[in-house]
Amino acid sequence: MTPALASPTPGTAPRTPTASSLGESTPRLAMPPAPRTPEETGLPLLLLGELVLKVMNQHGITHLHELAAHMKLSVALLESLLGSLRKEALVEVRRRGALDGDVLYDMTQTGRGRAADALARNLYSGPAPVPVAAYTARVLAQSVGDMGVTRERMAQSLKDVVVRTEVRDQLGAAMNSQRGILLYGPPGSGKTYLCEQMARLLQDPVAVPHAVEVGGEIIRVFDPLVHKPVHAPAPGASGLDNRSRVDERWVLCERPVVITGGELTLEMLDLIFDPRAGYYQAPPHFKANNGMFLVDDLGRQVVSTRQLLNRWMIPMEQHHDYLMLRNGSKFCIPFDTLLFFSTNLQPADLGDDAFLRRIGYKIHVGEIGRDDYRRITVEACHRLGVRYSDDGFDLLVDAYHRSHDRPLLACIPRDLVSQIASHAAYCGDEPALTRANIDWAWHNYFASRAQAGTAASMEGKA
Repeated sequence: MTPALASPTPGTAPRTPTASSLGESTPRLAMPPAPRTPEETGLPLLLLGELVLKVMNQHGITHLHELAAHMKLSVALLESLLGSLRKEALVEVRRRGALDGDVLYDMTQTGRGRAADALARNLYSGPAPVPVAAYTARVLAQSVGDMGVTRERMAQSLKDVVVRTEVRDQLGAAMNSQRGILLYGPPGSGKTYLCEQMARLLQDPVAVPHAVEVGGEIIRVFDPLVHKPVHAPAPGASGLDNRSRVDERWVLCERPVVITGGELTLEMLDLIFDPRAGYYQAPPHFKANNGMFLVDDLGRQVVSTRQLLNRWMIPMEQHHDYLMLRNGSKFCIPFDTLLFFSTNLQPADLGDDAFLRRIGYKIHVGEIGRDDYRRITVEACHRLGVRYSDDGFDLLVDAYHRSHDRPLLACIPRDLVSQIASHAAYCGDEPALTRANIDWAWHNYFASRAQAGTAASMEGKA
């Protein structure tokens, strides 16, 4: 086999630098400016007004500043909106302080009735959403395809990952292509690890909305399990002065990395409507926009591989996707993500030529060379406090891998050394790469003790 990849240490990929390390100007350029009037939010005024009433009803927030902070709108904008609600006799001023913005509001009986009606339709009472058109424009403006990956940056980002030059160049070109990327090879060869390391190349923070509005419906987008906020400069000193503020309906985040595996179904790739809450959750590829989406263990999903891959035919070809609301209407969102597939299958076993043509890069990740295998073993021993020796390494490769016809795969050194460390801790012995420790770890790892014992017994009888 051709040496492809080795990972000296386990773990997920380091994430992109924080905004503070990129400079004070970067976050402000990445975030849209704050709307100054209710009309500039791009949202229906009825939706905005009902959202205020729901927040007051659900959270008991009545102070102007607290309402603005919760809804991620400026105090001046919200004061204008509440003025309209006062004219409709839905809210009233309970107390006005000496300072600007120090105002407490109460809902009237009519306002409580309106809030109850709005909550019966949906229970969303979080930050104000952004219209889908603004979301689309922002995703395209911060496209992952605009980053640009060079050979120098690829080498620097992966300097601690053992990867052949040919494979690294394939991956670098693939990152610039915005086409699907398939990594295939035997289990344990490091395909998933290598995909995760590509996240190191994701640079510059992006703006992610708390929620998106489509035709009066709300879709939650920001997910703290996916989107990692970065530090951004505080908004302007005055809550009433929004001329230099950023739109806080968006969160400045690292470019997202979404990983799914055998649990992925076709239903998960559509909008997920919660009938009790009355609003939607965005599907994983929606959340992965401007970042990376990895489908791991392709072929192990409950749904057939052909069905799953056919679902992405149009998104991969046209870089957009269509989603359907519960009323049957469809809308379009960008499909701006680096789409990785990882599989133990051969490409020909996954789909027909039409689909494979749309996956621009099919990269084989297989057995690694002896020198690379040694490097991983040394790194694993150092990290886990196991005494390394060249004699022990040669014994592992020559007496075990070769005699058992086991390929040199990137995951094996780390796993074996980990077992040696755990066993030594249990026995109170020194953790070292000795014959006895290697033998115990090898047979334990590959479940070959019984076969070895049976073979020895048969030899004795003979």
